[in-house]
Formats: sequence, structure tokens, C-alpha cells
Amino acid sequence: MKNPLADKTYKKRRIPKKYPVRGEYFRDQTAILHSMEFRRLKHKTQVFFAPENDHVCTRIEHVLHVATISASVCKGLNKYGWKLDTELAYAIGLGHDLGHAPFGHTGEEALCEALNNANSFIHELHSYKIAEHLAQDGQGLNLTYAVLDGIICHCGEKFDRAIAPSNIIKELDSITDRASIPNTYEGCIMRFADKIAYLGRDLEDAFMVEDFININNVPKNIKKKLGNKNGEIINHFVINLIESSKESTEIKLSAQYYELMNELKIFNYKYIYNNSKMLEYGKFCKKIILTLFEHFIVLLLKYGNDFGKYQALNLKIDRSFGLYIGKMNEYYSKTKDTEKQIVVNFIAGMTDHYAIEAMKQISLP
Repeated sequence: MKNPLADKTYKKRRIPKKYPVRGEYFRDQTAILHSMEFRRLKHKTQVFFAPENDHVCTRIEHVLHVATISASVCKGLNKYGWKLDTELAYAIGLGHDLGHAPFGHTGEEALCEALNNANSFIHELHSYKIAEHLAQDGQGLNLTYAVLDGIICHCGEKFDRAIAPSNIIKELDSITDRASIPNTYEGCIMRFADKIAYLGRDLEDAFMVEDFININNVPKNIKKKLGNKNGEIINHFVINLIESSKESTEIKLSAQYYELMNELKIFNYKYIYNNSKMLEYGKFCKKIILTLFEHFIVLLLKYGNDFGKYQALNLKIDRSFGLYIGKMNEYYSKTKDTEKQIVVNFIAGMTDHYAIEAMKQISLP
């Protein structure tokens, strides 16, 4: 099975590379790995906020899980005559969460509230924006179309049983929601890999958090069919995805495993994501984000592009914000980003720890 568009379309970059000795998609992998945004993922929430347990998953471990699962499925299908690019799948997996806010989806919700719109901050779109525009002080990472398309279309919250790539070339800058379908099978596979990675790992992490849930809470059907360890859950879903897709034109799960995935999702939402402890701590994290937003919007409206004024301020975080405005000035002078969007871009790039430290600086005398 091959992808529907011409190879040159997938490998197109904003700025062509003359000597792609590493290969187009391996080059994209290294560009993502070397970016500051990728480095910060190690201190960004996956599910549990600023975890003290070193074995609890952070965002960087999640994207590595997604990348390896994506590549594994591609390798499995290639044994049945498919012609999938494992390096492309791995690159999409590495880059898919570059734009995630601190404190996970709670941070994303807070940034939406700051922008006064329920869907004004979408991490899939912001990950694309970072990769194509914001990274490297407004230069972007200059990734291929195929990787950028996979990033912006990854939609980890939409649960479909089957998906096939779109054959319509997109204007990626014009996408404003989560409705778009990837143009590659590798991008479709990564959408499944995202769910496989977080459903099992979030469950395993919840067992490690004190006084949260235990194995007895997990439905017997899930334990019997999938196991209760992340590795077991990943293995079951990966094998089923390969077996169900190998003779198809779609990437899909069997009906049974699709139901198991939904059952596990429902369990995780009830006992983990909507757990009273998570919701209570989420309020604290949301307050941090919104307080930071109000603080920086006042600064930006007061000082604008007068970079010297920021450096005369007492708080280190205020001076850091001024440096950010200075580095990004050339980019923002050419875009339609509002003051609110500029502040949101700055906050979205923070790690959990940096956001907490910033809150301490502006709150404590």
C-alpha cells in the first residue's frame, strides 16, 4: 500500500535543502530533537502535574512512546507488502506534541479561556505553529510537508476505528480545527499510536501515584484481554492494528479491540482524568496559567517593543519576557498575532516548573 500523493509533495520544504545526506525524514527527526521546544517536553505534564516520582511519565517520554509505536506498526505492515517510511512515522511522533502547554490539557483549557474562545488554543495546531514558524526565534524548523501534515492532523482525542489518508493537498496555515485527516498512512498510524501510548501508560502511572487507584478498579475484561501493564497493552493493540490493517486500504482496529480501546478510555476518564484529586489540582494549575497571562499582557501593553524597559524591571521573569519579545520581534512584525496571542505563545512554551517559578516571582513579595 502506498500513499496517495507524489513523493515530491511529501518531501517539500519551505526552504529546500541541497544536500539531504541524512535523508529527508531523518533530517526532520534531528531538527525536532535539537529544538528547545523538544527539550522542554521533559518537564511538561503528560497527565500527573509536576510529578515528584521520577518514574511517572512526562511529555517527552510520551512522544518517544508514540514515535516507536508508529515505527513498529510501519515495520509490521511492511512485512505484508506495504511501503511505509518508518523514519517519517518516527518524525511525526517526535514532533506531534511540541506545542503542548504546561500542565497538559488543563493548561490548554486555561489558554483557551485566556483567549476567550473554547477552541482558540489547540495543541495540535500550536505544535504545527512551533515547527513551521515559532521555533528558533521565529524561523521554524523547516520540516517536510509530510511531517508538518502529520503533526497538525494528529488529533489524539478523536477515536475512530478506521482511518485512511486524504488525497487532497492542504494549505496547512489555514487549518483552524481538529477535523483534518493526514495525507499519509504514517500520519494515520501515528493517530492510533498516540492513543495506544497514553491509555496504557496513564493507567500504569496511576497505579504508582499514592492513594489514587489500584488494580482492583480496572474492569476484568480489560485485564483479561489487554493486561494491566503498559507494555502488555501496547503489544496487544499494535499486533491487532497490524493484523486488522494488512489486507485493507485503511489503518484500523478490529471491532473487538476498538471496543476495548473505548472501554479503557472510559475507565481512564472516570478514574484518572476526572478523578477529584486531578480536578482539584487542575484548578491550581489553571490559576497559575491565567495569573501569568494577566501579568504578561499588562507588561506587553505597557512596554510593547521597548525592549530596554523590560531589562530595567526587577523580576527575572519580566526580563525574560522582554528578551523573548526582542528575539521574536522580526517574526511578530510580519504576522497578525495579537498581544493576547503573543503572551499565550510565551506561556505555552513554559515547562511546568518554569510556570510555577514564574508564579512565585510575581506572587511573593
